[in-house]
Amino acid sequence: MSQNQVIVLQAGYSHNDANEPNAMRANCSCTLIRCRDGSNIIVDTLTAWDGDQLKSLLAAQGLQPADINVVVCTHGHSDHIGCNYLFQEARLHIVGSCASNRDLYFEHAGALDAHGEVLVEQTPGHTLSCVSVVVHNTQLNGTVGICGDLFERRADIDDAQIWQAAGSEDEKRQAQERHRLAELCEHIVPGHGQMFALNAELRRKLRSCVETM
Repeated sequence: MSQNQVIVLQAGYSHNDANEPNAMRANCSCTLIRCRDGSNIIVDTLTAWDGDQLKSLLAAQGLQPADINVVVCTHGHSDHIGCNYLFQEARLHIVGSCASNRDLYFEHAGALDAHGEVLVEQTPGHTLSCVSVVVHNTQLNGTVGICGDLFERRADIDDAQIWQAAGSEDEKRQAQERHRLAELCEHIVPGHGQMFALNAELRRKLRSCVETM
């Protein structure tokens, strides 16, 4: 395999509940990275009720939970960490800015793959400990940012109220990180929507949002 493969196993969603006006239905985007060094990384693991679904999604890629080498959760909200328990063979679990293996906790620095092409970056805003995974040399012929709730979905570039209403511990910093990742990446996997491509107009809107903060 000459390029890293970024595969969105399940696109996230968020919307008001049809029967309960004060409640939301939401689940995160769950993404598999098949690195060209042969390792496998999963980013954001759905809710604790999605174990069978996640195993089925992996099986469709010819994988089992034991084949996952690294688990990254972009932050610690329950829809992003729920199935971490499936991946007890992984050498590394990263939840936000915290890395661990069993009961050993430590600082993680550097790449997740042997070629230095899959990187965890601090992208605070939605929570102050949020991270994103930046994947270079992908099958999409560009860099992909797997960003959790830094971006809710594509529409929140046109309407900032979408990501602000989803909760932000630092709106100014989140706007800055959204713009920074957009300058770095050609595609974004948002926390609660389909992967989308970036262009000059979207980057202009993200820059404008920073300038008006």
